Amino acid sequence: MGKEVGLRRFLLGMGAVLLFLVFFSFLSIPGWAGEKLSNSDCVKCHPGVVQKYLQNGGKHKTKETCMGCHKGHPPMIPKEKIIPKCSQCHKGKPHFELKNCLGCHTDPHTPLAITFAGDITKPCLTCHAAQGKELKAHPSEHTKLACTECHSVHRQIPNCLDCHEAHLQGQKMKDCLACHPAHSPLVITYGQDIPNTYCGACHGEVAKKLQANKTKHHQLACVYCHKHQHGIVPQCQTCHGAPHSKEILAKFPKCTTCHIGAHGLVK
Repeated sequence: MGKEVGLRRFLLGMGAVLLFLVFFSFLSIPGWAGEKLSNSDCVKCHPGVVQKYLQNGGKHKTKETCMGCHKGHPPMIPKEKIIPKCSQCHKGKPHFELKNCLGCHTDPHTPLAITFAGDITKPCLTCHAAQGKELKAHPSEHTKLACTECHSVHRQIPNCLDCHEAHLQGQKMKDCLACHPAHSPLVITYGQDIPNTYCGACHGEVAKKLQANKTKHHQLACVYCHKHQHGIVPQCQTCHGAPHSKEILAKFPKCTTCHIGAHGLVK
């Protein structure tokens, strides 16, 4: 009987010692005894999350640490309280007033890896207001589209030729953008290096006349006369001055009354 009591006391004593050692080991873990956790602690249990954060964390990586967002760790702090609200840091701009941040920013550890669900425009314009104004000021078929119709992934610029046929075989996206701004495609502007073949793709008859023209106009690029913006029709006097007397000009105000038209058409 005495041996049983002694054995029981021994086991209870060992159990108390074991419980103390377990408790002490927990106290040695950062965060349990009040020490501050660091990223090097977080990676021990969350290597995948930390790796994503380091690779594509944006400003979350450069301006914040894990514990800058997650104030503590379970069980000392309940799990539902360690996930911060976005508004804890993001405030003061129209974009930050939007609801359901995680609808687009699905992973706070990679905040700029943005995915879209459905047709979205208004949320986009809270950051990209200039593009929205341009689309509205210059109506086109693009104006009718949701932003995500073209930009299905954030910062992805689609190839124009995914939707539009090229004017000429072999044209690339850079050739499209040389004349057509994406958000105001009908406001056609260009530099002085656009070849006549690009203009001729839409203005075929005019191009044929210019090609057959035997005057010096035949040697000119279309953009030499029609400078910078589509639809500009220059006056002959822009280059030729006023070679005739006032009397002749008063009687024949249109140069093409006598002269071959600019592209070769005889009036």
